Amino acid sequence: MTLNRRTFLASGVASAALASPLAAAAPKLGVNFGGFHRVTLGDFEITTLAGGTRVVEEPQKIFGLNVSADDFAAASSMANIPADRTRFYFTPVLVNTGSELVLFDAGLNGQATLAQIEAAGYTADQIDKVIITHMHGDHIGGLMGDAGETFAGAEYVSGAAENNFWAGQDNKNYKAKVMPLAEKFSFVSDGASVASGITAMDASGHTPGHMAYMLESNGASMLLGADFANHYVWSLGYPDWEVRFDMDKSGAAARRRQILDMLATDKIPFTGYHMPFPAIGYVSTRGDGFEYEPATYQLTL
Repeated sequence: MTLNRRTFLASGVASAALASPLAAAAPKLGVNFGGFHRVTLGDFEITTLAGGTRVVEEPQKIFGLNVSADDFAAASSMANIPADRTRFYFTPVLVNTGSELVLFDAGLNGQATLAQIEAAGYTADQIDKVIITHMHGDHIGGLMGDAGETFAGAEYVSGAAENNFWAGQDNKNYKAKVMPLAEKFSFVSDGASVASGITAMDASGHTPGHMAYMLESNGASMLLGADFANHYVWSLGYPDWEVRFDMDKSGAAARRRQILDMLATDKIPFTGYHMPFPAIGYVSTRGDGFEYEPATYQLTL
């Protein structure tokens, strides 16, 4: 018999049918995003936690508020993503310095964050510090739950300007999640050392006191960027595009461009709370904007 594509496929189908005539189709198991991802930075271990994900319709109601629908669609097409829906990610980060286990942001709720921490091999009572980059609900939601404080043995750190702003607002999340822990919080400013090798960096604009944090160990650096860029194309790729969640839109755009330029110039990796999981990557320049490059094996060697 001459072997060609048609005879090959036909013989394969026939063989499969004869081998298991009663076999049932395997069930579909759904999209999976994994529970955690761990890399090294010098002597640090960095673990990103898949704290949650959801699909959002009509993303231009959030990103690119100051550009046309045609420009938004063209940028989306160039990046091979749909313009009419997107997927949000929520990614707390654990940093093990060797002397302290530090959690950056508490996630949407304590139960989900704890599940991912435990999947990564840790327990809540091992968390020494919880650093809150800013006080939006998806970053402070996990601080308190029905059983009370989620990380009872931890110290808490956040930006002074951030706390001062929310303390003056009638905000239910702040009142429910942060105020009960007020006596355990320390509030810092730009340049403060919050742990060995971890330095606060002003990244305001998204919120009045939003902080990023520079991680440095054994000559290696990584930026914990939080929400300075909220989408890998529509925010990072086009830093001047306005984002609905940025409270100071022009200020956030200017700071975003400044940070992206630093990351691209110095080739520093970063984690972003809303980047596609596992939320670790690099930045390169592209025309007047930038491009996100997901990390591969660079931080595993």
